[in-house]
Amino acid sequence: MWGTSSEGGRALRRETERVVNEVAQELRTLDEGASWFSALSPVERQAVLQEVSGYAMQAHITAADGREGVARAGVKPTANPSVMICMDPPRYGFAALPADEHDKAFRVLVSVFSVADTRRRQTYCKGTCGHTWHNLPPGEMPWRRTLT
Repeated sequence: MWGTSSEGGRALRRETERVVNEVAQELRTLDEGASWFSALSPVERQAVLQEVSGYAMQAHITAADGREGVARAGVKPTANPSVMICMDPPRYGFAALPADEHDKAFRVLVSVFSVADTRRRQTYCKGTCGHTWHNLPPGEMPWRRTLT
């Protein structure tokens, strides 16, 4: 789906990383991130869901992170993506969900990632972090000009 030799795939991965981390660091709202996601093609949406699932796994989400993220996501706790992320251990087959569940899955994944990543930035990376994605510059982001 990503195609390792595809420049378009690499560009989408970079854009996904930027968007998700901006949402996690409150430089972009979840609604803005969801609008970006909705504008993608169905194949791109599946690829993004796989990528963001990987971010969630790397952030070592917990069941508590899942419940808090679902509450933030604005998605019913009984929706498939909500149930999947709150399982112990979480289930990650979001890209395999029906297309009409993809927007909910994106909201849930990004919200849960935001909870877990914030926890990790405040504990493991506090003051010593060299991860570029944990050190996004504050202030006006170029994408804001294109969304209004």
